[in-house]
Amino acid sequence: MYQWLDDRLSIGKLYAKAFRKAFPVHHSFFLGEITLFSFITLVLTGIFLTLNYEPSIRPVSGPLSGGQEVPAAYYSILYIDSLPFGAVIRSLHHWAAHIMIAAAFLHMLRIHLTGAYKNPRELNWIVGVFLLVLAIVTAFTGYALPFDNYALTATKIGYEIGAAAPWVGKLLSDILFAGELSPTNTQTIPRLYPIHVLWLPLTLIALISLHLVIMIKQKHTQPRYAEKVAPGKIVGVPLFPQQAAMMGILFLVYIGATTFIAGAFLAHPVQAFGPPTANTPAVKPDWYFLWIYGILQIIPANWRFEFLGATFGPQFWGGILVPTLIILGALAIPFLDYSKEKQRYLELPSRHPFRTSFVIGMLMFYIMSTLAGYKVDLKLSNELLWVLVLIVPIVTGVVSYLLIKAIYSKDWNQEVRVELKGKGPATD
Repeated sequence: MYQWLDDRLSIGKLYAKAFRKAFPVHHSFFLGEITLFSFITLVLTGIFLTLNYEPSIRPVSGPLSGGQEVPAAYYSILYIDSLPFGAVIRSLHHWAAHIMIAAAFLHMLRIHLTGAYKNPRELNWIVGVFLLVLAIVTAFTGYALPFDNYALTATKIGYEIGAAAPWVGKLLSDILFAGELSPTNTQTIPRLYPIHVLWLPLTLIALISLHLVIMIKQKHTQPRYAEKVAPGKIVGVPLFPQQAAMMGILFLVYIGATTFIAGAFLAHPVQAFGPPTANTPAVKPDWYFLWIYGILQIIPANWRFEFLGATFGPQFWGGILVPTLIILGALAIPFLDYSKEKQRYLELPSRHPFRTSFVIGMLMFYIMSTLAGYKVDLKLSNELLWVLVLIVPIVTGVVSYLLIKAIYSKDWNQEVRVELKGKGPATD
């Protein structure tokens, strides 16, 4: 049977070429696999949720709502939570989205710190940036689907930010949400539903596939020690069976840990907020949007002017301009730090103090911006928060740079002396 299949499909050649591909073994490399596992979990749990969800706000009533008429989308969540393990599966879907975004962010952070975005991997870095942004956008489009008071309020913040884009913002927001977002707009949920469960996941699958194909074609970067073990070759274990076994074990550990989290910390029950009403509950977005929310909290309302019929206000500055500049900056990194020589090995962060201190400073910016999201809760003044958001990250970056230079410069000089030893006198 095997010989018959091999004659027609060349299974032996495929196994030798693809399944024996070497994978470097390093714990930080598994962040990419965790991102992929999270996406698989989201798809599987999403199928279950899709089969039990009605994308409509038509009024329905039943025992789950105590006989009260509520939107069908809202009642669907009550029904899902009433099913055996339904609440856990919904919670698993919720936390898998958080883990995917966090793992993708840490994966990109590792690539940035080690210089693995350099020639010839610029294209894959760009694909990775779009993947991270698209994962966040996909998570946002799922915000409104439970259609409780929390979901509608949180989604409306995003609608207002999108509508603040000059000239085309209102039009694009109305296209995405099928008109102005409100509890009575019957088209919003039917519009967001296919975007969230079909079009964005298909786009994610395409980008993930492209990301993996490019990675396989270009091969991995690997730790510097591999240069001494086997120069010019990938040092690691073959994809099958060793790497596949490790990935399988990691996937089981991931599923076990995430399911425990989902059961111990259930996603917010819709009953706590109830169906949409005229009342606006005090809500904060999830952590991956909280830093934008924090920036919006500290921008004065009078930072507003009109130009050629467009209004540039706080939502534009904090919700559109700052994130856009950060995304454009991320896309430009491989070209600002360009290398003609092809990058085969990971660079030590300590050997690149400016890049490392810049990353530390940006992380501090995100932390301080997130803290600004708790401005009212912590009773923090705008003046203090502006210092924390602007000055503290700069000071952190400068101090990090000086410390890295002071601590590791001696080691750099020693390495240079070791490399030059035995090579004879230097000549011009």
